[in-house]
Amino acid sequence: MPLKDNLRMVLWALFAIVMIVNVELYLREFPPARAPVATTPSGTAPSLGTSAPIAPGPQSAASSAATTTGASPDVVANASAATVATASGGAVAPEVHLRTDVLDLEVSLEGGNLVTAELLAYPEQKNQPDRPVVLLQNTPPVFELQGGLAGSAGETAPTHLARYTSRVSAATLAPGQNELSLPLTWTDGHGLTVTKTLTLRRNAYAIDVAYEIHNGGDTAFSFAPYDQILRLNEALHRSYFNPGSYAYKGPAYFDGSRFEKINYQKGGKLDMPVRGGYLVALQPYFFAGILPPPSETWQYSLQSQGDEFLLKAVGPPQSVAAGATATVHDTLYVGPKQQSRLDAIHPALDRVADYGVLTILSKPLFWLLVSVHRAIGNWGWAIIIVTLLIKLVLYPLSETSYRSMAKMKTLAPRLTSLREMYKDDREKMARAQMELYKKEKINPLAGCLPMLIQVPVFFAWYWVLRDSVELRQAPFFLWINDLSARDPYWVLPAIMAAAMFIQTKYFSAPATDPAQQKIMMFMPLAMSATFAFFPAGLVLYWITNTVLGILQQWNINRRMEAAQARVRR
Repeated sequence: MPLKDNLRMVLWALFAIVMIVNVELYLREFPPARAPVATTPSGTAPSLGTSAPIAPGPQSAASSAATTTGASPDVVANASAATVATASGGAVAPEVHLRTDVLDLEVSLEGGNLVTAELLAYPEQKNQPDRPVVLLQNTPPVFELQGGLAGSAGETAPTHLARYTSRVSAATLAPGQNELSLPLTWTDGHGLTVTKTLTLRRNAYAIDVAYEIHNGGDTAFSFAPYDQILRLNEALHRSYFNPGSYAYKGPAYFDGSRFEKINYQKGGKLDMPVRGGYLVALQPYFFAGILPPPSETWQYSLQSQGDEFLLKAVGPPQSVAAGATATVHDTLYVGPKQQSRLDAIHPALDRVADYGVLTILSKPLFWLLVSVHRAIGNWGWAIIIVTLLIKLVLYPLSETSYRSMAKMKTLAPRLTSLREMYKDDREKMARAQMELYKKEKINPLAGCLPMLIQVPVFFAWYWVLRDSVELRQAPFFLWINDLSARDPYWVLPAIMAAAMFIQTKYFSAPATDPAQQKIMMFMPLAMSATFAFFPAGLVLYWITNTVLGILQQWNINRRMEAAQARVRR
């Protein structure tokens, strides 16, 4: 196939890709009406999580409903006696309000479950700083962290459905205080007492859970600790105007060696023993997680029904002899995917930041970005500086391409002459062009290399901006107050179009075919239209890369012209 036709095919392919991307994004934002699909209604109460697991033991299996309660005769402070009815009594359990510098929690006295969690440092919207992100909630769509001690079959135990008591109805982390603890008490009325203590710390999203078991009864108490995440997982509204909406939302786990997301709506399952792992429920920028003791093997499982899932971890069976005391621990997490914070909790917890198939590029890119930001304190300038550093690393490779483009530009008059000479014989014209390229040692496709190099780096940037909470609502300057959202006034896309137009018109290899010329001149407009709704940080990267490319091509052209002038002299 003639080289000219190859060039035309490459240009048309690039143009077609841009158009297809625009059409697909439009259809995702404004999809045609679809027939309703039968799913779990968001307004209904959850159907999973209404029974407790049974600890392995010598007794035969029985209905777990027999292990769900265990009312205490005590009365919660500031609550009426009617509110301490067992879960099966139908009354809504009272809640204890906990507040630290970063978390605002509601803890239900039914099981000591975390039923509401607000992240005080993260506003839902940039222009509404007083409305924090609500991660957990006990109203539809439900998202709760539950846990307890599962007893043997037929045995009363402090499960996530049992009624606890508390001496306080609210507690706040005071100035100068670094730790806040909430002890909750349960008893079976026959000598068995369990104190579940939730411990929160200043500037921390990890929550330590401890069960202190005092067996004052006549027989041993057999149990297994467990935690579970109950969620009505409503699908994200994927929007062209919100790139973060394309991030994964759903259950995932780490089994000690690999991190896996579970597409339960397409048959994905989980039922396995795990040591040194964790379970998480992910969404853009934030997640809730269960982190069992790393030295113990817990059984991980997943149940689902429609859009609802129950992600569960059950610990090894244990026993407390009559008259003895024991303590068990685990850790919960409710907060952002802030990677510097996650490393201190679990060495592999930073994998919840989902960078897709280009993690191998996105991880070092994010590390470099954070390092530069730590030095200068502005994420926008950090993006510019990191782009410059990447350009320097790739300079030798891109210079070869830019030199080829510069040579192509000097050949423009001779190519035009060949076109006029063989305008009636395309085959001879193609052969003459190939002979000219061979004589001048030019690869006409080399000019495409800088664009091809940018593609994986571009997607690596996209995933970093999409799923790094550090860049969520991060300001740059003037009107750019959120680098993870689109430019509200489309100034950056306009600058991008202008920069690409200058690069195409004055510094790219000339196209001898009129159709090719039109496509190349239209590409800046098509690309800027596509980028108009991408994160401002991504557009900033592309502008910086384009401007640096123009400067590099200008410098190469200048040096080549000077060398040619010396030869002529």
